[in-house]
Amino acid sequence: MPATPPVCDFGWKAPGFTLPATDGQTYSFEQIAGPKGTLVMFICNHCPFVLAVLDRILRDARDLQPLGIGVAAICSNDAGIEPADSFPEMQRLAREHSFPFPYLHDETQEVARAWGAACTPDFFGFNADGALQYRGRLDASGSRPAPPDAQRELYEAMKMIAETGAGPQDQTPSMGCTIKWRAA
Repeated sequence: MPATPPVCDFGWKAPGFTLPATDGQTYSFEQIAGPKGTLVMFICNHCPFVLAVLDRILRDARDLQPLGIGVAAICSNDAGIEPADSFPEMQRLAREHSFPFPYLHDETQEVARAWGAACTPDFFGFNADGALQYRGRLDASGSRPAPPDAQRELYEAMKMIAETGAGPQDQTPSMGCTIKWRAA
């Protein structure tokens, strides 16, 4: 059943993290932060919502980085529940699609829990001060891509954040598969 995250909690400060990435490096929030803002996306390999927009996620990441936005993606799904989301499969996906950002592995799921991640994809857009300004969707896509002329909601919000430090007041939540939580 699809899940939706809560509305944007403007000004919320993300808990820090240090996570291994598919490129063999380890990254912290501070290392991925851009001078004009930061976009952190909770995604995974198997989710039809993510797969339907993966090309648009990559396009927007590439277009945002020259604007001073740091970008990273995190996979927090339990690979015991969904083997397609294992670290080796994350490495394969990142390599096959030439991810232009670090793809981080939250094996313990501590980051997803601390951040309140609700679904894949779940987008967190921060300004240069690390204050949350966007918790909306990529665009009108669901489990199928939106039309090619769909408004680029995530891109436009992050561009606004880079230019002004503030995100749009009206945001439509993302929708996607639930995080595959490990049993307590």
